[in-house]
Amino acid sequence: MKHNQRIQELIQSLGLLAHPEGGYYKETYRSVETLDGEQALMTSILFLLTSENASNFHRIQSDENWYFHEGSPLIVHVIGESGHEQKQLGLDLSAGQSPYHLVKKQDIFGSEVQEEGGYSLVSCAVAPGFMFRDFELFLRQELLDKYPQHEEIICRLTEE
Repeated sequence: MKHNQRIQELIQSLGLLAHPEGGYYKETYRSVETLDGEQALMTSILFLLTSENASNFHRIQSDENWYFHEGSPLIVHVIGESGHEQKQLGLDLSAGQSPYHLVKKQDIFGSEVQEEGGYSLVSCAVAPGFMFRDFELFLRQELLDKYPQHEEIICRLTEE
């Protein structure tokens, strides 16, 4: 129950909105400098995920650096030709967690909160800046056709 109160407090006090890939977000920075008059050099968001609301598998065309702030440990999953990689974000360095992680452009990735009933508050900085036109959300069958060996994680982090 305590986590539910904190989740609602964060959504309300930070003005977070539902994100298409899952979770809640708010853009906190968009540089005025652009690459082409349209795409910002960098953008940043606050991003809140819960154990019931994961970030589904998607891909963007820019590097994305994740920074852990509070809550339960978060696992960032990357799938591709080289397999399935997992990076645990959190503040317990002795348990192998890291307070940050870089997801490289064009990687297919998603993330989930490790603790049942938990939440994770992170920031994501994207360079060049995030644009929804570069955002690709994957459907389950699309990934299963390409990476059948990763069925378990694909089924957890996709919609049918």
